[in-house]
Amino acid sequence: MTAPRTFLSTLTGSFATPAAENPTVAMVEAAYRHHGLDARYINCEIAPGALGDAVRGARAMGWAGFNCSLPHKTAVIEYLDVLAPSAEIIGAVNCVVRDGGRLVGENTDGRGFVESLRTAADPAGARIVLFGAGGAARAIAVESALAGAASVTVVNRDQSRGRALADLVSIRTGARSEFVPWTPRFRMPAGTEIAVNATSAGLFPAVGDVIDVDLDSLASVHLVADVIPNPPRTRLLTEAAARGCLTLDGLGMLVNQGAVAMRLWTGVDPDRDVMRATLAEIFG
Repeated sequence: MTAPRTFLSTLTGSFATPAAENPTVAMVEAAYRHHGLDARYINCEIAPGALGDAVRGARAMGWAGFNCSLPHKTAVIEYLDVLAPSAEIIGAVNCVVRDGGRLVGENTDGRGFVESLRTAADPAGARIVLFGAGGAARAIAVESALAGAASVTVVNRDQSRGRALADLVSIRTGARSEFVPWTPRFRMPAGTEIAVNATSAGLFPAVGDVIDVDLDSLASVHLVADVIPNPPRTRLLTEAAARGCLTLDGLGMLVNQGAVAMRLWTGVDPDRDVMRATLAEIFG
């Protein structure tokens, strides 16, 4: 006797603005097909003022969960029922999971970044300089500290947000952290081993943009990482490579955080090679 057919797919997706350049939909749906799952990932353009309506709609339609990207990673918290421990520490959510009648806020950004970073450099004992203090930066700072980083220096233009992140790392992880104001043509501090751009500078279509640093000062840095997945080869990484740095693109972080989210939504741990190959095909 065959199992009865069902015409109700598992629904997941992403809430962001801008959304059109986000390749996550292709990556996740490729994994769904590869694993034979009757599931869909719907990429949604959601303006800040419509976020509450979007979350209530996902709840009403029984979505298994959704991602939150810029600019919703902190604003979404007020519409959720509970936060997982990592999201509570970080203060930002990039993944929401339906658990019975509750919507649970998770953060997979930092875990995805650290998994990617370990393919190129060990964060344990490293001196890290982090540009930005938004949702992705908070996740990266906390998870890097928990992975054993010797220090995390937060560089940001908004001094209150930058100091708050440095204090968070110091208090909640025990790692050394300090805030440094972001001055024009910022020079990399002596002894920096890993530099991370966790801002949106260089994101498509503004592919010529680069963070405001003295590019020649990158020459003393061992590894320069960028969280931007589109394009994977940002101008920052090109400039860093030209000065002898190892570089790490944003695809690894995107793949790994997407894989964790898919496991939370479906219970299936997806094939990461399938997901990265899809992104590599998209970006040529």
